[in-house]
Order: sequence, then C-alpha cells, then structure tokens
Amino acid sequence: MEISHSFTVLLVEDSMSLGALYTEYLRTEGGKVTHVNHGVDALSELAQWQPDLLVLDIKLPDMSGMDILQKAQSQYPDTTVIMITAHGTIDLAVESMKSGAFDFIIKPFDAKRLSITVRNALKQRQLVNLVSNYEKSLPKENYMGFIGESLAMQTVYKTIDCVASSKASAFIVGESGTGKEVCAHAIHHAGQRRDKPFIALNCASIPKDLIESEIFGHTKGAFTGAIANRDGAATRANGGTLFLDEVCEMDLELQSKFLRFIQTGIFQRVGGTKEEKVDVRFISATNRLPWEEVKAGRFREDLFYRLHVIPIELPALRVRGKDVLLLAQKFLKEYNAEEGKQFKSFSSDVKKVFQDYHWPGNVRQLQNVIRQIVVLNAATVVEMSMLPSQLQGEKGPSAKLVSPINRVPDSNIAAQANRYQSPEHTSNVNVGNYDGFASLVEGSQISNQSHKALAGQSGEDIIPLWLSEKHTIEAAIEHCNGNVPKAATMLDISASTIYRKRQGWDDLQDAASEN
Repeated sequence: MEISHSFTVLLVEDSMSLGALYTEYLRTEGGKVTHVNHGVDALSELAQWQPDLLVLDIKLPDMSGMDILQKAQSQYPDTTVIMITAHGTIDLAVESMKSGAFDFIIKPFDAKRLSITVRNALKQRQLVNLVSNYEKSLPKENYMGFIGESLAMQTVYKTIDCVASSKASAFIVGESGTGKEVCAHAIHHAGQRRDKPFIALNCASIPKDLIESEIFGHTKGAFTGAIANRDGAATRANGGTLFLDEVCEMDLELQSKFLRFIQTGIFQRVGGTKEEKVDVRFISATNRLPWEEVKAGRFREDLFYRLHVIPIELPALRVRGKDVLLLAQKFLKEYNAEEGKQFKSFSSDVKKVFQDYHWPGNVRQLQNVIRQIVVLNAATVVEMSMLPSQLQGEKGPSAKLVSPINRVPDSNIAAQANRYQSPEHTSNVNVGNYDGFASLVEGSQISNQSHKALAGQSGEDIIPLWLSEKHTIEAAIEHCNGNVPKAATMLDISASTIYRKRQGWDDLQDAASEN
C-alpha cells in the first residue's frame, strides 16, 4: 500500500549502488529524493532547504553521521531523522535515539523494513502537526508581552502572527494606554527582523524643529548645537524596524520628505548632501482616527496609504471582558515583588468594580491603580476601601461630571446628554477635569464665560452637559493661544481626548438642531 501524498527526503549514503537502491525504495513510498554521498554536501543541502525526512548513514567518508544528526536537531528540528548503518551496536542505537533520531536501521535491509519506518515517521509528523495546529487555535492568555484571552485580543494575536514576517507597513490604532508600542514590539520580535534593531520615535514628544534631525540625523554644523555628525532613527533602524508613535502629530512639511523615504528607503541628513539608503520596516501608531486627520487636512493622503497597509486596531480595556482581571492579577504580582508586599488576590466586590468600570486610561490606568493600591496598603486581599475614589461606587468616570449641573427635564436635552454619556463619548473623560479647570479659569480672563457655560445664566437657562464641556475646552484652548496639547495639560486630559470630543460635538449639534 503506497502513501498517497508526497514527502521530501534527503538521503545521505556514500555507496552509489546502495544509494540508488534506497532512492528507489523511498520513491515507491511517494518520496521526492535528493541523494548525496558526503556529510559536507548534506549540511550544504540542509542549509538551503529542510526535507521532511533525513535518511542518514552514520559512517561517511568525511565525517560522522552522528555530528550531522546533532546539527540537524539543533538547527532544523522540524526534520525527522532516520539513522542507517552496517556497523550497528546497541550502544550506537541508544546514542542515536537519545540524540533525537526517530529510528535506527541496520544494513542490509529490504524495502519492507524501510517502508515501515518511513510510514511511522510520517504518521508521527502528521500527529505533531495536528497537535501544533490545535494549540495555535486555543485562546492565548499570554502573547509577546500582551496579557488577555478575550476574542478581541485573539484577533490581534492572529493578525500579528500573519504580518510579522512581512515587510509591509503596519498601522496600529487605539486609545491611549491600549498597548500600541507593545504591539509594535510584538510584530518586530515575531518576525524575521527580531535580531535587528527596534527603534521607537514619539512624534508628539519631539519639538517640530528637531524631529527631522531625530529621524534622518544631521551633519556637523547643520544648525546651532550640531557639534558633530549624528545618526538618526532611520540609520539606527537599518535592517530592523522603525516605530513611529503618534505619527499624526508629524508636521505636514516633514510628511512630504518622509513619504519619499518610505517609497525609496533613501534620505539625506539635515545639512547634508549625500544620499543614504537603508532597509527599514515601518510600523506607525496613533490614538486619533487617521482617516479623519486626512479629511481635516492634517495628514497627507498619500502618506496615509503608504503607512496604512496593514491596519491593526487595539481594543479598549472596557470591551475586553475578563482580561481586566488577568491584567490586574499580573500587575498585583509584579508590584508585590517590587514593593515587598503580600497581596495575593482581589475581593469579589473589587473584581466586579474592575469589570464594570470604563477605564478611560485603559491598561495604563489599571497599572497605576494597582500600583497605588500596593504602595499605600498592606494586606493579602485587595478590598473596596483600598480603591481610588474614582472607582469606589462608580460604574464610569462620568458620574462626577454630571453632578454639578441640575439639568431641566427637557426630553431633547436629556436625550443629548444621555447620548454624550454613552461609553463612546465618556471613554476618555477624566474625573479630575473640574478641579483641574477651576484653577485655570479663576486666574484667567475667560473665567466669567466658562463659569456661565457651566452654571448657566440663571436657573431657567441651563445648557446640556456636552455643550458646557465644549465651552470649557474651547475656553482653555483660547487661553493657551490655540495650543491644544498645552490646554489638554491644564485640563488634566490628553490632547487626543480633545480631538475626539471635537469630532463628537458636530454630531451632537446636528442632533440638537433636528429636534
């Protein structure tokens, strides 16, 4: 009975006549056979391709087959090795099996004896592949720095597996704190560039007049303070990965230069005239909506299409179900070790709060909460009394924002306010906004306007919560002369939160006008 499917075999046998005979045996079983006579030729073939089966003679003219077996097991573990020899002993057979050989056959042998061994080897390979595929299909709780077994994260893991070995540009989107840099590291380390540099650059944290130099480098004397030639991120990432975090913050003028670099791999240092070429895989990330940035004219459309080849969307923590508990337990164990504490678990009430809370700061906020609990308390179980105030008795971070305003029971206003309090709109609201903004408005010229927006002109002139917040944020931006990041800092929120709220205001205003 012949094997219906084909398989590849590398036969290493120094005897030409026996080599021809064994080749015929293997072809009868469905094998595609390559025959070599020397050990050095076998190693050369293995370096170029890996067969399903390696049928290896122990005694070769130039080297021992046992040396080849050890190299094959260490460098090509997916190849199944069958040892053959005319000088068989029990000790040699045992040594071969211990070194990883599937079977040991003593010459002379007939076609039937080889057939049995080959079929058993192929069946074992098939079984190993089935087990491996099954394990890959199971939910992964830990993956390349990520913690989480939710369906949303399993999708992310599979995407990373698929794109890791490609050179195609990946574009990661997600709210602040969802792990965009962790994802970029995972793509790099799961791919063929894992042994090459991974260079991360945050486009939002580098001043506009320095970011070009940070990316491309500069020559001596290119600008004041350039006292020597300096390699940029592009040069340091050669052969590896260049990760551009908050890429939508990149200046439009620099975007055009960066587009050419992505297309050709060629760039010039600031102040230089010589062109340099590098091999870089690009991974970008943003907490904004990139296509909205394109439509608003803040991000070049051609650059968007160059970078947005493989989109990866990281889910917010609030939609990841029980992942929050897995993460919390991991952080608890980690910070226990750092602080020398004895915490072991969370009470059932605390677990429920963790799962009900909206986590506007996502995994980063959860990390901070657990660290705060561990540092400020000493116990074995985390109890409700240990939680920060914003988590105690609240299902979401919007609770404190609603309380300062007594809204009139107008159905239209209530509908708009309720819509604004949905997870879509409350996910990035910071509980401390009112306290943080109070100190701002009390010392600025816009204080009267902002307080009127919050409290209304009179008891009969109450405005919707979303509109009062709009006035508050716009007043802060005006106070900071249009500097959104500065206004965000004074309001104790992220700049991306302001950008997202601006997008939502238009929808709310349209809804109000329709009613």
